[in-house]
Amino acid sequence: MISWLRGLIPQPEIRAHLLRDEGEVIVDEVAHHWVAYVRPAGWGILGLLLLVLGLFVDLSIAWVFLVAAAGVAAFGGYQALSVHMDRFVVTNMRVFRIHGVLSQSLATMPLIRILDITVQKPLVGRMLGYGNFVFESAAQEQGLRVITTVARPDERDLTIQRVVQRAGLRGPRVN
Repeated sequence: MISWLRGLIPQPEIRAHLLRDEGEVIVDEVAHHWVAYVRPAGWGILGLLLLVLGLFVDLSIAWVFLVAAAGVAAFGGYQALSVHMDRFVVTNMRVFRIHGVLSQSLATMPLIRILDITVQKPLVGRMLGYGNFVFESAAQEQGLRVITTVARPDERDLTIQRVVQRAGLRGPRVN
């Protein structure tokens, strides 16, 4: 990304949530696959079309198209920023998801609580290289269950399995 543009786009505060005193380190930080930006881009294109349409109508109602275009484009921008701020993080101790633009939510699951990870890859996801994670834990209600549009889901699943194995949480380690 262009360096001056990176300074304008807010980034999620992931490192602030690490347990540094306990030796927690990031193993993998997962942003959404580019396909998650298709819907926000569609809203932006619709806003652009409304703006162009406003050029071809009577001036007395052109302001309606201008306001609608600005509103639709702002909505698309907010949606894109929401996708950008949604991150899934794998550490050596837990997995967590941080998301939100104006207010942020954090959902955490210790590695020891992960009972099963299902990787779902729809046909389009298989062609484009993304999938969804579904986490099962011992808890009835959990804040971290489904992570959608994960790029390279098989690699990410293997990464989580390696971290769980190295932590010694799934049977004996074989050297």
